[in-house]
Formats: sequence, structure tokens, C-alpha cells
Amino acid sequence: MIDCYTYQAFKTTFPSQTWVKIGYWLFSILVYAYLVYGILTFSREAMNPNFGTMVSLMILSLVPKLIILTFLVGEDVLRFFTGSFQSFSGSRQGDFLPDRRKFISQTALVLSAIPFVGILHGVLIGKYRYRVMKHTLEFDDLPEEFEGFRITQISDIHSGSFDDKKKLEYGIDLINQQKSDVILFTGDLVNNHAGEMEPWVETFKKLHAPMGKYSILGNHDYGDYMYWPSQEAKAENLKRLFEVQKELGFKLLRNENVKIRKDGASIDLIGVENWGKGFAQYGDLAKAASNLSAESFKILMSHDPSHFDEEVKQFAQHIHLTLSGHTHGMQFGIEIPGWIKWSPSSLRYPKWAGLYEEMGRYLHVNRGFGFLAFPGRVGIWPEITVLALKRKNA
Repeated sequence: MIDCYTYQAFKTTFPSQTWVKIGYWLFSILVYAYLVYGILTFSREAMNPNFGTMVSLMILSLVPKLIILTFLVGEDVLRFFTGSFQSFSGSRQGDFLPDRRKFISQTALVLSAIPFVGILHGVLIGKYRYRVMKHTLEFDDLPEEFEGFRITQISDIHSGSFDDKKKLEYGIDLINQQKSDVILFTGDLVNNHAGEMEPWVETFKKLHAPMGKYSILGNHDYGDYMYWPSQEAKAENLKRLFEVQKELGFKLLRNENVKIRKDGASIDLIGVENWGKGFAQYGDLAKAASNLSAESFKILMSHDPSHFDEEVKQFAQHIHLTLSGHTHGMQFGIEIPGWIKWSPSSLRYPKWAGLYEEMGRYLHVNRGFGFLAFPGRVGIWPEITVLALKRKNA
């Protein structure tokens, strides 16, 4: 029905260009055919590029058509009231509905081309358009020895989605160029199973930080979103994921903490398993922080930002900084610094990207390093975060 309706804009704008109208229907039929093929061949056990192509074509086709649809529906409402008025006043000549205005159809087509080009760019270029986001945070009680301490945060690698080794290596080099003291990875190494990371182990082993690399699990890492022949097979997969984390040089924190030491001082790094509102809640913050001093400086890694509002900001022990990911910013949105920051993700997560401060505690939500389902990014680029810690009035 959407296709039949939006076709009117093409027919009005190109009344004699048969090839344009044929091209419209050929593209639409191709999308529907690929959709059927994608559904018939879909498998969470081995998500292949065909699924990503199907999602791309669906979005590439549907979003511009919805924009056209909005214009044509608005025009039809106007045509209906115009026809009704003319009939009531006796001034109508010809059909009840006046002819469509070519200008309206042309405007709809021009505006619909903007998201079409944007989505195409997001699929071809945007998903590897890495951006380094830098923040400086000041604290009264940061140990003097950690003045200028630098953290690089990455999140949501989703290794099963990668399809370009050269561009991925560029992202890895960009992380290393930040020369941070530690690298913290806040979950979702894979989409569904540990084997997705196998082709990329050597690439990610190149990540370097002099004071260590630490990681946590995200909701996708547990294998909860695919069929397993047995619970034993699922457990073996998770065990293999732990081994892969070790091969990458990451210290995986599972409801536990470690001390990062520098010149005789230390700060506490806490890592919890996934805890999300509406998602699995394997995380146990109380357990992870049970042996820590109330006065120590604490950084928490928790994959889902909803954890911050639901538990972290009211937690008995003061957690200075929480690092999360998970949202990807929906891989779609508009961000113009100082002007606008919007994504459909904001409808689900009040804190969906960037830096937030509440009750004297900071939360940073990383936009994600990789991509999932939709093989692209539009307006919300893959992120490498660099956080510099400072003492107030230092």
C-alpha cells in the first residue's frame, strides 16, 4: 500500500518518463524479494552478510517512502477539503478531487532523497567512520599520582558484523594513537557466539595500554539470543569467549574489582556483568564492591546505562565514574554540537550517548565501536572515547 501510494509522486513528477516509473517498481520488487530470501535463510547460529543487506535495503526503501507518504497524505487532506468546499458552494468543475500539484510531489521526492543518500553513506562509509571523543573530568578526591590519568573506552565491538579488515585496522591504530594509560572495553565483544571473534583476534591483540586492558560482558556475550542444542553447548561457548578475552590481553572483570596502582597510590576499577532494565541482570554491584574502602576513588564498568539510574547513582559507596555502552545511539540520529542531539535511542534511554553528571557522579555512554543488524551508521559515528582525569584546583 505504501508503494502504491508513494508511486503517485513519481507518476506526477515524471508523467512521460516510463523508465523512471519502471525503475521505481523494479527497486521495490527487488527489496521485497530479498526480504523473503532473508527471512527464509535467517539463522542466529551464523548470521551472514545477507541479513545485513536485507536490513539495509528495507531501511533504504522504507524511510524515503514514508517521507513521500507524509507529503501526499497531507496533500490529499487538502484536496478533500477543497473538493468538499467546491461541491458545497457549487463552484466545482470536473472531478471531486483536484489534480495533484506537481510542486508537492517534487518537494517530497527532493526531501526523501536526503535520507536515501544518508543511509547509503552510512552503509558504505559511516560504519567505519571512527571518531575520537575527548572529555576532561575533575574530581576533588582523585589521588595526586593520577593527575592526568588517561582512559580509552571502547564498547560494543560486535565482531560478527565486521567485513573490512583494512578499515578495522585503521580503527585499532586510532585507539593506540591516543596513548592512554588503560583501555577499558565495556561489553558486547560478539553478536551471538565466541567464534565470531576468531578472524579478528590478531587484529585486536594489537591494542596496547601500559597499565593494562580490562573488559566486562555485555548482553550479547552470553549467547542468550540464539538457539543452542544444549545448555552444555551454551556453557562451552561462554567458556570459549572467556578464553578469547584472555587471548586479546583483556582482564575480564565479572562482578569483581582490581586496583590500578601508580607511584604508590591506587584507584579501584570495578567490573560487573550485564545488568539492564528489560535485559538480563547478571550483574552484582554489591558483590563487586564488597571489599572496597568507602574513601577510595572508584571507576565502574557496566554495559547498560540504565544500571546507572536504577542502582549506581544511589549506591551506598560513592562511584565517581561509570562507563557504559549498549545503546549504539541506535546507529542513527542527528548530532550538531551546541545545537541538537537526537536519536530514536533517546525514546528508550534517557542517557543514551556522551557524558552525564548526576548526584556528583559521572556516567559516560559510548556510542559503540562496531555495528549490529543494520550494517551502517547514519549521524551516530563509531566512537573511541578518551577520558582525562584531573584534580580540581590542581
